[in-house]
Amino acid sequence: MDSHSGLVFDERFLDHILEAGHPESPSRLRAIARKLDETGLRKHFLPIAPVPDPFAAITAVHSARHIERVKAIPVTGPIAALAVAGAMAAVDAVCGGEVANAFCAVRPPGHHAHDTGAEEGFCFYNNVAIAARYAQRKHGCARILIIDWDYHHGNATEEAFYEDPSVLFFSTHKWNAYPGTGNPFRQGAGAGKGYTINVDLGAGARDRDILTAWDEKLLPAAEAFQPDLVLISAGFDSRKDDFLGDFRIGDDAFRRMTRMATRLAGIAGGGKVVSLLEGGYNPEGLADGVAAHLEELLSVPGSGAEPKA
Repeated sequence: MDSHSGLVFDERFLDHILEAGHPESPSRLRAIARKLDETGLRKHFLPIAPVPDPFAAITAVHSARHIERVKAIPVTGPIAALAVAGAMAAVDAVCGGEVANAFCAVRPPGHHAHDTGAEEGFCFYNNVAIAARYAQRKHGCARILIIDWDYHHGNATEEAFYEDPSVLFFSTHKWNAYPGTGNPFRQGAGAGKGYTINVDLGAGARDRDILTAWDEKLLPAAEAFQPDLVLISAGFDSRKDDFLGDFRIGDDAFRRMTRMATRLAGIAGGGKVVSLLEGGYNPEGLADGVAAHLEELLSVPGSGAEPKA
């Protein structure tokens, strides 16, 4: 297959249910699957199967106590581990040169997962943080940029790398929404000072607001950082009409951010991007946002391309 993009999508992700009527439901992935088939996008992506055993990588971020408690949750425990396994497989495919970029349509999401042994913000394992440590340890990625465009701040991701200069964490979010973190004055500590960038967009944020944050905050920092790999916490609850967010960001902004992320990945790392699904709770809107994101992953050369004006 001549695709330069990979896709992690496993029917088993549909088995995880928090409770009846919960917004983080299988309908999210079903809507994405329908969109991929209706648009014909799916056939352009190389399918990526989750790795067999993710637990050695999970221990790099989570404690043994947390892991054992999540493992013990019926159905959800194994599916949460499968989401990590999918992220790891995408990192392998991208860092191994099999594809230039990949999208992981995984659930449950991960960027709120600390070490409590229980669900936090619909999350159980921090998929993106584990993927970052895995890329560093297995593939030698010295500098990793994590971009989080979810409506909610990736608090557990920030905490995992707050004193670590090898990971540049950039988050746009609504500060006073769940979990109430993401103060712009939090910029890292110790050797990691300056490697955390939080941008509070405020209620009703539009395309220009998030794109201005990228232009003014992310691009200069990332160009100086020169990442070997870009990971995206791709939350589409920042999209207009989401049921748990009040931003008004449209699909064009997701296209432009995808182009810019790929260009940043091309500065030093050959355009390597791995994107992981986080939030997005209006299933049809989520599917549209994901489709826009995937169209750009397909269209931007793996070596990086200048974003359009």
